[in-house]
Amino acid sequence: MSLELSVPDLADAATRERFQAVANAATAVDGYPPFNEQTMLDLAEGRRTPLLISVGDSPVGAAVLGQGELDLVVAPAHRGRGHGGEALRQILADVPDDLTAWSHGDHPAARVLANRFRMAAARTLLQLRLSLTREPLTDADQAPDLAAPAAAAPGVVINAFRPGADDTEWLALNALIFAQHPEQGSLTGDDLAARKAEPWFEAGDFLIARNEATGTMIGYNWLKLEPDLPTGEIYVIGVHPDAAGRGLGRSLMLAGVERIRDRGRSAATLYVEAHNAPAVNLYRSLGFTDHTIDVQYRRLPQ
Repeated sequence: MSLELSVPDLADAATRERFQAVANAATAVDGYPPFNEQTMLDLAEGRRTPLLISVGDSPVGAAVLGQGELDLVVAPAHRGRGHGGEALRQILADVPDDLTAWSHGDHPAARVLANRFRMAAARTLLQLRLSLTREPLTDADQAPDLAAPAAAAPGVVINAFRPGADDTEWLALNALIFAQHPEQGSLTGDDLAARKAEPWFEAGDFLIARNEATGTMIGYNWLKLEPDLPTGEIYVIGVHPDAAGRGLGRSLMLAGVERIRDRGRSAATLYVEAHNAPAVNLYRSLGFTDHTIDVQYRRLPQ
């Protein structure tokens, strides 16, 4: 039987279950989900299109397409049979040349397909992890004592995000800090509202740094602690350019790690662009180490 791609109706419970079953099986085997949070939010808002990859009546893979991006996964039980290559061939035949595709976990099969279809690595995203159960390192030059209380930088107070009251100021600060970032810098009020509606959202996990004298927001460390996970994520952290270089990023990191520890999680995780040397160096100085690598491929001109 030939491989077929179809657009499933995710509003239908049975169809949605078939699509999700592929993603769940991949997550169980690979150790990470094939579709990240932004992809799932885009699906929910109708900004991108789901695809179900089938042979006969059997789903063998799934994909999400749209906004110039592709996420593609083959169910573990059906790998090694050429389904990924055939699905990618069909997708690329019908989309513009300027397309990017994520390989979560830097999967070896994705590298093979990227070479075959003339796609080059364009971005590398590191997931770093810090154990919160081991004893803190004793060499202060390598890492601070993370068991000690975190102090804010001089002239700065760190407190919780105020939903509604802080939305507009945070969106403006986030857009300024991440002006060059393709996803984070484009967050809208609707995107923020969607995240605040997520089961994991807790205002106390959204740490805001303010100028103590003026009350102006100058940085933040948004934490994501999902109910069923043993880890807590440094979801996104940012410092106003005018406040950079004064230790505020380190203060926010320490406050975030302390919050995650206080909430009973065994490890802190974060994602960072591999080329962002200052951020990577900061995180490594705090004891974070490599956990997984995501690679984004871009289609080369034909």
